[in-house]
Amino acid sequence: MLSVGLAGKPNAGKSTFFKAATLAEVEIANYPFTTIDANHGVSYVRVPCPCRELATECGRCRDGVRYVPVELIDVAGLVPDAHLGKGLGNEFLDSLRVAEAVIHVLDASGSADAEGNPVGVGNHDPLTDVEFLKREIGMWLFGILNRNWERLMRRVRAENIKIEPLITEQLAGAGVADHHVRWALATMKSDPTKWGDDEMKKFAGLLRDASKPMIIAANKVDVAPPEFVARLKALDEIVVPTSAAAEVALRMADKSGAIRYRPGDPDFEMVKDLSGPQKAGLEKIRGILKAAGGTGVQECLDRAVFELLEYIPVFPVEDEGKWTDRNGVVLPDAYLMKKGSTTKDLAYRIHTDIGESFLFALDGRSKRRLGEKHELKAGDVIKIVSTK
Repeated sequence: MLSVGLAGKPNAGKSTFFKAATLAEVEIANYPFTTIDANHGVSYVRVPCPCRELATECGRCRDGVRYVPVELIDVAGLVPDAHLGKGLGNEFLDSLRVAEAVIHVLDASGSADAEGNPVGVGNHDPLTDVEFLKREIGMWLFGILNRNWERLMRRVRAENIKIEPLITEQLAGAGVADHHVRWALATMKSDPTKWGDDEMKKFAGLLRDASKPMIIAANKVDVAPPEFVARLKALDEIVVPTSAAAEVALRMADKSGAIRYRPGDPDFEMVKDLSGPQKAGLEKIRGILKAAGGTGVQECLDRAVFELLEYIPVFPVEDEGKWTDRNGVVLPDAYLMKKGSTTKDLAYRIHTDIGESFLFALDGRSKRRLGEKHELKAGDVIKIVSTK
C-alpha cells in the first residue's frame, strides 16, 4: 500500500485532517505537539467504478465511486530548525521516510505562530510557513549525506567507481530511490567530488523534490481571512483550500445515518429529521462546500496520488466477460499502478508467480489480447493469463 505523509507545524490541523481522512480516533487540541508519535491509518482515494458499465452493481463502491486504500501517516509537528533539534527535533522526518508524497497541512487562518502557539486569527502570515517544511526535509537529507560524504568521495576518486549506488545506499532509509539520485545528479551537471556545502544542500533539495513531492492543504479555510487564502492560491504550488473540521463533521454525520455524503462530493443530502441546531450546523458546512467546491480533504489525497505521484487505478479480474473473480465477485479489487506500468507489471503486482509465468492479458472491454509491454490506462479492466 502506498503511503502519504501529513506534515506541518504544530496546531495547524494535521490531526484533524488525519481523523477526517481515516475516522481514526486521535487526540486533537488547540496547543502545540498534541501528536508526539506518528499516527498511521488507512485513507482512500476516489476513482470512478467501472461497474456502472455493467447491468449489476459491484457492491464495493458508493453509487459508482470506488475508494481505493492508501496509508496515511500523521507525523509529529515541527518548528523551524527542527533538524537542529528544536521542538521534537527530526523525529517527524524519520516517520516520513516511507511516504511517497507529503501533504503540508498549513494554517491558512494565521491563528498560530511559527511554533504552533495560538495567537488569534489573522495574526500570523501563513505565507511564512510555506517554505520551512521544504527546508527542514532538505536539511534532513543534507545531514544524512554529510555524515559520510568525504569518505564516499575519497572512495570514488581512489577506486574510480560510480557514485549513484553509493548515494542511493546512503539515503535508502530516507525513502530515496536510485532513479531519484540519477535525476538529481543529472540536474546538478557538476562533479560531486568537488562539491562544497552549498552544492550538497542544492542536491539535497533536488532529492527532496523527487522523493517527497508536496501539496499544500490550506487548512482552516472556513475561518481564514479571504486575503490570506487568495495569496496562498496565487503561489506557484499546488494549494487546496481545506476545512478538515468540516470534513470530520460530515463523515461523522454520514456514519450516523443523519446525512448521505460521499467524501469528495460538493454537497450532501439530509436523511434524518434533525434538530434546529443540528440543521443550522450542517447548513453552515454546506455554505463552506458551496464556496470552495468541497472541504478539500479528499481533493488533497486524490491530487497527491494521481497528480503528484502519477498513479492510475486498474481493475484485475479472472473472468473478462463478467468482470468477476473465480467466486463471481464483480470487480473485486482496484490496484493503484504507476502511470506507464504494463500488463506484465500488473501480473507481478498480483503475485510474483503470476508475473513469472505471464502469457498475455485480455482487455475486459474490447476482449483484445494484450502483450506484456502493453501500457495500462486509468480504469482498465484486465485479465491476466499465465501458466499458473
